[in-house]
Amino acid sequence: MMQRAAVKDFFDEASNTFSYVVSDPVTGHCAIIDSVLDYDAASAVTSTAHADQMIAYIKLHHLSVEWILETHVHADHLTAAQYLKAELGGKIAMSHNIALVQETFSAIYNLDIKQFNAQQPFDYLFDDHEFFQIGQLKAYNIPTPGHTPACLSYVIGDAVFVGDTLFMPDYGTARCDFPRGSAEMLFDSVQALYQLPEQTRVFLCHDYLPAAREEYVCQTDIQTQKTQNIHIHEGTQKADFVQMRNQRDAGLSMPKLILPAIQINMKAGQFPEPEANGVTYLKLPMNYFKA
Repeated sequence: MMQRAAVKDFFDEASNTFSYVVSDPVTGHCAIIDSVLDYDAASAVTSTAHADQMIAYIKLHHLSVEWILETHVHADHLTAAQYLKAELGGKIAMSHNIALVQETFSAIYNLDIKQFNAQQPFDYLFDDHEFFQIGQLKAYNIPTPGHTPACLSYVIGDAVFVGDTLFMPDYGTARCDFPRGSAEMLFDSVQALYQLPEQTRVFLCHDYLPAAREEYVCQTDIQTQKTQNIHIHEGTQKADFVQMRNQRDAGLSMPKLILPAIQINMKAGQFPEPEANGVTYLKLPMNYFKA
């Protein structure tokens, strides 16, 4: 019988992102997954309202943070991992394949890749399929590349946290047109998830509320995804999925926060050092992504 994890979700409507506190009911140890740092793009001002809600919940329930987990390098919001670590402790972790993202975007931002090789900003990098624990909860990861090359899904007790690999069945799957993304890989990644027990709870990183639905939802299960996902259900052929995904992606605009978000998130939420005037600056690759 699978252990049941206690899961509390937190929704950031500005980025349509669900973050989670996942805890072991026996020991009170917990993990934070896919946190959000509030960011106003017009003023380039950050705030911590969303993260503070998570902190308040953790303190109210006397939980102890072991892990601050990222399912991937997000392109639609900034991570609050560094702030949460400073306030609560815990190790910031994600896939060892973050090196591919760091290499790719270091070239785009004209950053020195040697800085990542010399001092990795993440506290811990998971090998593929590595086992770990949250208190007494047994956990492991499933590599699920496709949306990005460094996507991980975390199986924790009776639940799996899939990042952007899957959305609600009525919305489908994630885009694959980011650098080193792959619709072929995404298809294979979803098939790996579909091997989990059908009753496994599935927690999503985003919900974009299709017109036919009135409420945001963060949870489904493997059986429902396998039978009802509009993009990739039982019987879907790989070639058909790849064609559909590539055609859809060709018409999508870039996420509004991708350029500030990636350069922060690929450094585990670390901002560049302030300059002589005490102000931190981000870089924008002008006309790099021009069609």
